[in-house]
Amino acid sequence: MNTLTQRIRDSELLRSTPFWLPPTLIVGLAIYGSISWNVLISFTDFEGLTLPTYDVSTFDLEMYRQLFSDPVFWNATKNTFILMVVFTLLCLLTGLGLAILIDKGIRYENTIRTIYLLPFSLSFVVTAKFWLWMYNPDIGVVNTFFEGIGLEFLALNWLSPRLKLWSIIIGLVWQFSGYAMVVYLAGLRAIPDAQYEAANIDGANTLTVYLRIIIPQLRTSTVSAAVVLVVFGLKAFDFIYALFRVNPGPNADILATMMYRQAYSANNWAYGSAIAVALFVVALMIIGPYLYSEYQRGGL
Repeated sequence: MNTLTQRIRDSELLRSTPFWLPPTLIVGLAIYGSISWNVLISFTDFEGLTLPTYDVSTFDLEMYRQLFSDPVFWNATKNTFILMVVFTLLCLLTGLGLAILIDKGIRYENTIRTIYLLPFSLSFVVTAKFWLWMYNPDIGVVNTFFEGIGLEFLALNWLSPRLKLWSIIIGLVWQFSGYAMVVYLAGLRAIPDAQYEAANIDGANTLTVYLRIIIPQLRTSTVSAAVVLVVFGLKAFDFIYALFRVNPGPNADILATMMYRQAYSANNWAYGSAIAVALFVVALMIIGPYLYSEYQRGGL
């Protein structure tokens, strides 16, 4: 018995408790506690005017039935997926192109890398205000540029309902393509030079080298960058809110803006919580397979 007590006292887990237990409790309460509370509210009819009742016998799925029959929800879901997919693909392609250029040892490599990485350090709000000025149809840089090079037909109202979502995507790609560039550049420079030399000896041209040898080896970089970019896409609420407030219109409405509008503008807290749960499920559908694959590879 004394031996068991002594082993417990000497265990690293027990001795390290003061270091891992407080942050674990804080994170558990702040994140997983909030998620659990949000799920509970979605089973009620809480509207924010009185305290919700947590009587299990009154819980129902009415908010979810209302949600799945709401055309606004399906339109916001469609816009959310369009934003995630197009934004992620454009960021990956832009980042890959920039990484290849820099990897070729072009002049002013460090300057170009800094220029493209700098927007990544800005907040969504700063970026949104910057692009709000860029898109100004009268004095904005975008239309002034197109008019200056003789492409007046491209001098459009970029914040019109028809172009809102694409304007948002362009602004986000500008901000986050530098991140994809850094990830791809690290992947490119991890490939041994011997593979380039072997391909050259075999007579492969540059396009073949990249398509058959280099890009397939960037799979890990692509997956890692894509997962992070999709998460950034799901967090585009700040960017859209800074541009259009809580009503971006049906062409740019995403799940996050719909959730905020229902919870804080319409005081439909239970309905807003149901939307938040749907958004959480979308995030899990994206992050879950990635975490499982990393676990299978021994990365976790």
